[in-house]
Formats: sequence, structure tokens, C-alpha cells
Amino acid sequence: MFRVHERIASAAIRSGRSPGEIRLLGVTKTTPPGCVLAAIRAGVTCLGENYVQEARGKIPAVNAAAQAEGYAPTWHLIGNLQTNKAKYCPSLFSVVETVDNFALAKELAKAASKEGKSDQSVLVEVNLSGDSARAGISPEETLDFCGKLAGLPGLKLDGLMGIAAYSTDPEEARPGFRRLRSLWEKLPVENRKTLSMGMSGDFEVAIEEGTTLVRIGSAIFGVRPAKLV
Repeated sequence: MFRVHERIASAAIRSGRSPGEIRLLGVTKTTPPGCVLAAIRAGVTCLGENYVQEARGKIPAVNAAAQAEGYAPTWHLIGNLQTNKAKYCPSLFSVVETVDNFALAKELAKAASKEGKSDQSVLVEVNLSGDSARAGISPEETLDFCGKLAGLPGLKLDGLMGIAAYSTDPEEARPGFRRLRSLWEKLPVENRKTLSMGMSGDFEVAIEEGTTLVRIGSAIFGVRPAKLV
């Protein structure tokens, strides 16, 4: 854990930024509750789940244990969200990072209103890879989509999220990250709370390109099983 914080700080200082500008989100996909609680005790209190079904069982258990020890973790959904699962999100997640179509946004807004939430925080996921089979809205459509989304009651647009195309060379992520930051900077200031980009293999490049939140899984929890057992 210390090594991850050290790398975040070094990348920030190298790019003329304060380490305090970058939040660390621990990706807990398939990680047992006990291991998640250990990470919370070590200071990782912003957490991300990929699957709503897994989160529905894990988050209440982790929250109960953490709160009993005086911690107040917050949770982001960072995986693809199916429209029929949107109804579960407002009670589980403070932020949904993967909104990429208007039908999903409307369902999420409706679910938030039913929960009595007027400010469900969302990020728009942008497809940085150019692969139409991957999730995310195209960069060319992003700003228009954000404009439509910002008008939905129940939702609060707080920024953008993106995943770089897979590569063993972190430098290959740089153009995509740079483009995402450029789009983010074109949003109204009230919609620029979070720029979520960078994972275990490329987060230092993302920091150099302006991310405000890095999503780190394997560098904290190690190699994990394909599913929680």
C-alpha cells in the first residue's frame, strides 16, 4: 500500500502537481470483505466495484464492519451497468462512473428519485480505444451527451471516466488520456469534479496527464480470482 502511495506522489511531483490532487480508489472486484476491510484500515476508504450483483452482497457487509470501527467508506460503480440493474445503484454507490447512454441515465435518474436522492453523482464513460465493442461513448459525442445528461433531475454530472486501450506499454495510454482531459476541460466548471483515468498498469501516465482519481486493483490486492468465492 505504501508503495502505491509513494508512486502516486512521485508521479504527481514529477508533473508539477500536488499529491493531494489525486484520489486513490481501491478496486475491490472479487476481493473478499476481510481483505477490503484491511485496505480500509490502511487508509483506502474510496472503493470501486465492477458488478452490481457482487456489490449488493459485499457492500452492506463491509460497511457494517467498517462503521463499527469508525470508518466511512464510499463506493463507486466502475463496471458496465445494465439498465435493469440501475435501480440498485443509488442505495449502494455514491458515484456511478460508467454512464454511456441516455436510456441508462434516465433509469438511474428514476431510481435516484425513488430513493429520495436529488444528486446521484455520475461520470460519463468515454471510449478511448476506438473499439466499438468496448463500453463508453465516443469522444466526438461526449460533450453533447454531457449537456443532455446535466439536465436530468436526480443526477449530478461530476466529470468523465475512461479506460485506455490495453497495452503492455503505459506510454501508449498517453494520447487517450490527453484527449480525455481535453474533453473534461471543456465541461462547465460545475461538472469538473472528477477526471477518472488510470489503473494499475498506467496510473503514473494518467497522473502526468491530469487525472484526479486513479482506480487501482492488482497493485493493492494482488492477482485475484476471476470471481468471488
